[in-house]
Amino acid sequence: MNGPDVALRAVGLVKTHGQGQSRVFAVDEVDLEVPQGQTLAVMGPSGCGKSTLLHLLGGLERPTSGEVWVAGRRVDPLSERALARMRRRSVGFVFQAFHLVEELTAAENVELPALLAGRSPRQARRRAAALLERVGLAARARHLPSQLSGGQRQRVAVARALVNEPLVVLADEPTGNLDSAATLDVLRIFEELRAAGQTLVLVTHDERVGATADRVVSMRDGRFVDDTWLARAQPRGLGSLGGLIGLDG
Repeated sequence: MNGPDVALRAVGLVKTHGQGQSRVFAVDEVDLEVPQGQTLAVMGPSGCGKSTLLHLLGGLERPTSGEVWVAGRRVDPLSERALARMRRRSVGFVFQAFHLVEELTAAENVELPALLAGRSPRQARRRAAALLERVGLAARARHLPSQLSGGQRQRVAVARALVNEPLVVLADEPTGNLDSAATLDVLRIFEELRAAGQTLVLVTHDERVGATADRVVSMRDGRFVDDTWLARAQPRGLGSLGGLIGLDG
């Protein structure tokens, strides 16, 4: 299946480093389909290949062999310019280290991808303000990242990932640098996004993050070793972030 209801698809995905006897398989013949609206957690020990897999799915790295499809379109052969355009339009990224621009305010950090994607300044400001309000940071919109706590910075990063209404959000160890209280804040946001039907792929070693998913895939040595669907008591529907995923203008 590779129709419009499949957000992400990987076929025979391989990523190696080095050559000859020193060659290492970071990702080794991985096949994966992520339907639209699914929250998938990829779990495993450090060095198992889960972050590399996420980078391949999001077009941040190119596979050694295999195919990557986003919304029914094969993206791994695209030029660098076309890949960048695909990422801006279809993928939102959340990283462990936040990757905020230190010279920009929280609002400006959220606005930036929208401006790069061609939205007007007015549209970008409205979208950023609405997202910051929903993640509980409206009062911090004019603060620089250095004036925010780790949990607040990660919530800004989540808002930034959503600003272009991406098909899928890819999060790489999103709670890895957070304390327990901040982790719970971020997990609440991911739960709301899941309930609203946002497609999410969460790379983590934190079982609390995995518990927010519909499905958990475990990796070891670059391969999938387990694939488990979780029983979810919470029904699908529009959560409190639902209106933001498709916020108009």
